[in-house]
Amino acid sequence: MTAKPHIALWSGPRNLSSALMYSFFSRGDLKVFDEPLFGYFLKHTGVWRPSREEALKVMETNAQSVIDKTYSETNAFSKNIANHIEGLDLAFLLPLKNIILTRKPEEVLVSYTKQVESPTLLDLAFEHQLKIIEFLKAQNQPILIIEAADLQNTTEVTLKKLCDFTDIEFSEKMLSWTPGPKPIDGVWEKYWYRGVHRSTGFEKRETEPVKLPLKLKSLKKRCDLLYSEILNHK
Repeated sequence: MTAKPHIALWSGPRNLSSALMYSFFSRGDLKVFDEPLFGYFLKHTGVWRPSREEALKVMETNAQSVIDKTYSETNAFSKNIANHIEGLDLAFLLPLKNIILTRKPEEVLVSYTKQVESPTLLDLAFEHQLKIIEFLKAQNQPILIIEAADLQNTTEVTLKKLCDFTDIEFSEKMLSWTPGPKPIDGVWEKYWYRGVHRSTGFEKRETEPVKLPLKLKSLKKRCDLLYSEILNHK
């Protein structure tokens, strides 16, 4: 079998990225990595996360070591939060098949603030997603942009689009998975993965009105502008 380039997903938090990771894991023919740069990101930025101390104990914090070891892997898929590129030279993205997964800011904020009460623009990764897009386009490199709603509402069509972009064959195994934790889960799974552990596939959901507290209105407005710019590249 001809080796396929590393598939790198650059998501925001609470964007269904773990569900998409499970979808690729269900194929059974790819190595799958869960946020390999998270240790570096925690050390570099000093930000708090519920799993901070646990992650720093077990993860590589030297970004170049992670890049050399993980992103050089072929026949592989990595789920990444886009803000994990903070402070990095983005040249390592060039050999990869890069995908952006984004979501409406109000939906992200409602979910994310259940764990992080006062998020920042850095936490939500919209700026970093746009930075990745602009870097790759400036280098004339292809990038695929999808929305979380695409995975929920047109699951098979969206997964086939992903497979076409990444030069792998679509497999129906990607449409479902068994419930429960997976061996690929990061140590943060007990804080963030309860929902995906209960799931067996992508669930179609009706859009419901979202109410945000007043203190998040300014942040949402900034994120809305970035989200709109991201979608302009779709």
